[in-house]
Amino acid sequence: MAKILMINPIVRQEDDPKHIPYGISLLAAIAIEKGHQVCIYDENAWRKGMDVIEQVCQADDWDVIGIGGLTTTYGSIKRIVKICKKVAPNAYVIGGGGFITSMPLDIMSWLPEIDLGVIGEGFVTWPEVLEKIDNKDFDFSQTLGVCYRDQSGNPILTNVRPNIHDLDTLPYPAWDLLPLDIYFKNSSILYSEAAYSAKRRIDINGSFGCGFICKFCWSLGTTGDMVVTEDENGKKDVQFTYGRNIRFHSPRYIVNMVKTLVKKYNIDFVTLIDENLMTMDHASGRKWLKELCELWIAEGLQPTSRRDGVSDQENKGGVFWSGTSHASLANKETLDMMYKAGCSHLVYGIESYDPTILKNLGKGVNQKHNIEAPRICMESGIIPIPNIIIGFPQETFQSIRTNIEWLKKLGIHSKPHFATPYPGSEWYYSYKESILEQYNGNLEAFIQDLGDASKITAV
Repeated sequence: MAKILMINPIVRQEDDPKHIPYGISLLAAIAIEKGHQVCIYDENAWRKGMDVIEQVCQADDWDVIGIGGLTTTYGSIKRIVKICKKVAPNAYVIGGGGFITSMPLDIMSWLPEIDLGVIGEGFVTWPEVLEKIDNKDFDFSQTLGVCYRDQSGNPILTNVRPNIHDLDTLPYPAWDLLPLDIYFKNSSILYSEAAYSAKRRIDINGSFGCGFICKFCWSLGTTGDMVVTEDENGKKDVQFTYGRNIRFHSPRYIVNMVKTLVKKYNIDFVTLIDENLMTMDHASGRKWLKELCELWIAEGLQPTSRRDGVSDQENKGGVFWSGTSHASLANKETLDMMYKAGCSHLVYGIESYDPTILKNLGKGVNQKHNIEAPRICMESGIIPIPNIIIGFPQETFQSIRTNIEWLKKLGIHSKPHFATPYPGSEWYYSYKESILEQYNGNLEAFIQDLGDASKITAV
């Protein structure tokens, strides 16, 4: 079987490593299930630099070196793959995840070191590709969901791989291959009392996709919204539509996973990194979160402070958790139940309080939703964490003042983000010409700047 090295690039140099590479560790587990030998080198956690990466690439005769991440990791990935190909020229370098799914032809053109890109969801494509490589079969022309190179080295896209339907068929991530001690050291996050007090926090994914179509957001094929189109010259490229095929694990799968994490690693806090928990609950007819909370309590995961009705400062066991929400889906009954089960805080994509801005975002929310949702959340005992974005198209000084006024009225402290046209979003395609003008036609320079939070790359 194949010897595989998987590398997690640096997410943001200025940030401590707080979130495990869930996707990479899940794909590692899938490869292990198929009998392959897998090693993960987590540069985002270790931060040892390029010299150590060079040593890792030379540490064994790797058949495959896999690397992936969001578009913001492009700069780190570029540096790493150049070293990989230089010191391990016989290894087949595979890229995956958001950075290559959102713009595969561009990435493959900029990075000739990448032999193959896995485009979209890789749960089926990844093991299929590994099997072909293990059999010395490098013809990927009939493999769905990849971007391969023809004999001249040109990138060629194949048709989209359909997403899997039953997420419960997936294994648990290969946590043992990660430097969890580093992530546990950075467990504390200043969102709530429970989150700040966390000593062994870990991320899990309960669902994939989101039912909304925010113009600044991208889902990168996880919701079935990606197609491969062909222009008049026969050139194929990815295109993102408004299809929304959301999927979620069963509550039993999630609870069993958390129980496993408690048993193996004594975790005390779980961050559900789903795009939008409330979307999944809404799609299930408000049954999914209810069942999850009931099972969380029945299986002994409820924090003792919530069980006994005392302050979280007096908690003596159990697992707190957090997730994401949508202002239009705030429901008091559901939130009360979530609080009882141990929900600490919910991140809300408020974005703006200005009616004109909200109307043009495609979020399906209005000012009233954004005012009421944090209030309902706080009444239930859950801390709302509102994300605010400025620099939208149609943004004015008055719309920014509107945000400030409402944040003051609601008693909310929030550090705003800048609106950014990430590849794969509707905005990226709408404002691509403007981006090219700002960067003198150098699209790669724009992509590299996305990894620097100090640079404003707004529309």
